[in-house]
Amino acid sequence: MSLAATLWQANAASAERILAHGFVRGLGDGSLPVDSFKGYVAQDAYFLEAFARAYAFCLANSTTREDLNDFADLIAGVRDELGLHKAYADRWQVDLSAVTSITATQAYVDFLLEIARRGALGETIAAMTPCMRLYAFLGRSLAARGAAPLYAEWVTTYADPGFEALAARLEALLDRHATNSATVRANYARAMDLEYGFFDANF
Repeated sequence: MSLAATLWQANAASAERILAHGFVRGLGDGSLPVDSFKGYVAQDAYFLEAFARAYAFCLANSTTREDLNDFADLIAGVRDELGLHKAYADRWQVDLSAVTSITATQAYVDFLLEIARRGALGETIAAMTPCMRLYAFLGRSLAARGAAPLYAEWVTTYADPGFEALAARLEALLDRHATNSATVRANYARAMDLEYGFFDANF
């Protein structure tokens, strides 16, 4: 089993806990209050900007042309996600230019960027992979149940094969650069905990 698959399997209970959270269930069945979603959009846009910067640290610390291409494409994927958030913001009058991060968002951002600045590529990727794999998992899981119209665009985005391909690409980078060390396992698990906290704080 690959390292990426091993780490995902080891954190499967955390993923299922997030899927069962009221925020995520509300995305699927349309019961999530719009104000909660608007707050989430603002916080997630703030987070995604930091996520792109963490990818940029990875790109700067990469040593091969293959890595350069992979991280450049992953950054482009974040840019596309931010475009989706802007569309949500325009639709529901959310000002993304003056977002103040809440505690859960800032904790996640600080965690990612602190690790990324250290320059250990495998350890940084281990902290970033859960976000991508989790969202692909949530999107597919909610789509399989039949998403209600209100947030169907969100579900469709993360259930899309194109997003799955980006998640798989990051997992391939994890397998290429990380080892099954205590730090890698801890970074992966911590990111999963922060994902739960992020959804919970926006509910």
